[in-house]
Amino acid sequence: MALAGTELWAADDAAKATGGLINQPWTASGVSIDSRTLAPGELFVALVGAYFDGHDYINAALRAGAAAAMVSRVPDAVEPQAPLLRVMDTQSGLSALGAAGRNRSRARVIGVTGSVGKTGTKEMLRLALSAFGSVHASIRSYNNAIGVPLTLANLPEDMDYAVIEIGMNHAGEIAALSKLARPHVGVITNVAAVHLGNFNNIDEIATAKSEIFDGIESDGIAVLNRDSPFFERLRSAAEGAVEQVIDFGRAEGATIQLMEYDSASGSNSLMVNIAGRTLAYQLGADGLHWACNSLAVLGVLHGLGESAQDGVGSLTDFQAMQGRGARYLINLGDGEIELIDDSYNANPVSMCAALNLLGSARPKHSGRKIAILGDMLELGSDEGILHAGLAENVTAADVDLVFTVGSRMLHLREALSPNRLGAHAGYASQIVAPVVFALGRGDVVLVKGSQGSNMAGVVEALRQASDSPDTVVASSH
Repeated sequence: MALAGTELWAADDAAKATGGLINQPWTASGVSIDSRTLAPGELFVALVGAYFDGHDYINAALRAGAAAAMVSRVPDAVEPQAPLLRVMDTQSGLSALGAAGRNRSRARVIGVTGSVGKTGTKEMLRLALSAFGSVHASIRSYNNAIGVPLTLANLPEDMDYAVIEIGMNHAGEIAALSKLARPHVGVITNVAAVHLGNFNNIDEIATAKSEIFDGIESDGIAVLNRDSPFFERLRSAAEGAVEQVIDFGRAEGATIQLMEYDSASGSNSLMVNIAGRTLAYQLGADGLHWACNSLAVLGVLHGLGESAQDGVGSLTDFQAMQGRGARYLINLGDGEIELIDDSYNANPVSMCAALNLLGSARPKHSGRKIAILGDMLELGSDEGILHAGLAENVTAADVDLVFTVGSRMLHLREALSPNRLGAHAGYASQIVAPVVFALGRGDVVLVKGSQGSNMAGVVEALRQASDSPDTVVASSH
């Protein structure tokens, strides 16, 4: 968001952008959709959803110091002198404000999409691009029809770069958001069986991801994963819309090619070939999936003409985020246990990556490698096969014990050998007690599942059960 005290939107400019009406002058330092987290001086947008109405929180926002409120109606409880921007529809008003923020910005805009890895890649780009100027980026995973316009509405005019995360769960969504963001660079991290319940097959997901090129600028750049089986399809879609295609991966001939990666000692060292030149750098998060995401970052730097050597220096500071691989040391009585929190979401590709990461762990003492896995959602009619298929990854990672949560994970249990089976529960809250009872000194524990499985609650419960405050682990050792 904008810095406190700075003027991001004057009332007249916001009214012009949205076609709305103001009742008095005001200036806003940022834009917010949540009265609970709103910072003083921000414009509060009273969005309306299926189960909420932001108009009920206008007074709370004003008490919190909102500069004004964007509304489509004025509730009786709102004081007549309250500073307002009245529009026909607040969702449309937010989108219009985002479009205006994008139009007036001088920033080079990078749009990031993909089935997995969007948020991590966005955060790496935030770090890497900061070596060359000021960077504005989506907060958290603000990547949908609300998050993208909100990010753009908070884009200061004088930023050098803007990194916009763009997600989807149905066809056409990325196209609309791309046209709003109008990126100069479009990144597709990968294509996987995510939200498959909303598509007939994974080919349709690949087509939906290529929608990022629908709004790309005429001199745009595409950054694509050459290791993806859909690379040629994506390159064909990109070539009709951009001036340059840059590919990355382990595949021979990639513009950005991973030559070596070593996390065995916790050094997280990479050796990369960039268009014929060799670059070595350190990455502050371990796991091959993070390494591959960093290649996309190098692809962006290469396309923008920035020095990869200068840009990757900050990637030593990159750490896996809460819910996306963050590590904690907890103490459950018998001794120290390493907890890997990958609970934010899950699909077959990210499950494979997480299990590979667990497989590379080196438990201390006589510790074990333990996975606590929740249902993967929105996989459609093949969900049983996709869950059962994880057994191969569990075996390859030599996981000692697997706890499962949810009815879909029963398919995995049926495919696993009995000696690997821990307890099963229908709900995440029910698995905590048997897990705590089973854990011992030196164990390395992975927690992963789709958001709807609430595996984040398992992580929180384990951290709360610790006999001493947990410690964040920088990387695997």
